[in-house]
Amino acid sequence: MFRRKKKEEEVEPVSHAVAPETTPEASVAEERSASPTVAGASAEIDQSPVTAGEPAAADAESTGEVKAGARSRGNRVQKVGIVSSDKMQKTVVVRVDRLVLHRKYRRYVRRTSKFMAHDDLGSTTGDRVRIVETRPLSARKRWRVVEIVQKAAK
Repeated sequence: MFRRKKKEEEVEPVSHAVAPETTPEASVAEERSASPTVAGASAEIDQSPVTAGEPAAADAESTGEVKAGARSRGNRVQKVGIVSSDKMQKTVVVRVDRLVLHRKYRRYVRRTSKFMAHDDLGSTTGDRVRIVETRPLSARKRWRVVEIVQKAAK
């Protein structure tokens, strides 16, 4: 029930912001509220900032949505690991190590995962690379090498 009330309150200022010049909507809002004096004061207070700030907020929301859609495709998972095999064409196997706390013994245990990643940069065995998740490129390849963080010592 509490969340529904919040949503209704959020919807009301948007309806006022759509047509701030029209007085019938303001009078209807005053009639709906329990105390007309408080509602009248809040309506005046709400209308003036909404009138001044609403177009900017609407522009910011619309441009923010467009920019977010055009620039990036959301937060993709990134991992840093070491290339363990580069024997395939444009594919490397990246070993990612992580430390996990053991429940019973309260010690950190090293866990290793191997990911097959698409590699256009030409990384070799021993390189430290950053991989990012992407659409399925083959049966087992769902990662792409973004950068070579550190070249292997030769």
